[in-house]
Amino acid sequence: QVQLVESGGGLAQPGGSLRLSCAASGSIFSLNTMGWYRQAPGKQRELVAAITRGGTTDYADSVKGRFTISRDNAKNTVYLQMNSLKPEDTAVYYCHVRFLLRADDYWGQGTQVTVSS
Repeated sequence: QVQLVESGGGLAQPGGSLRLSCAASGSIFSLNTMGWYRQAPGKQRELVAAITRGGTTDYADSVKGRFTISRDNAKNTVYLQMNSLKPEDTAVYYCHVRFLLRADDYWGQGTQVTVSS
């Protein structure tokens, strides 16, 4: 089993910043891609950013230049630094992990991010 513990969500003003963290533990041999997705009310879940174990990153166009994904492989933890937040960034943010040598993947429980004045 794999456990994902997310933290760092909350309320921010437009233009503000938040930092999300997600720590993976358990049966995480060959852990590869770690990422963040988000789902706003009435919308489909979408990729925000992802990073491979080797450091290759991928970002949604809507967050490029504002969000930065990083990871600490020794801690099996992924971070999402969110700057210049906009009201349209409001959503539940989910951590997601994939593995190199197995087909299953896992989701975190989700953390609410609200951007409002």
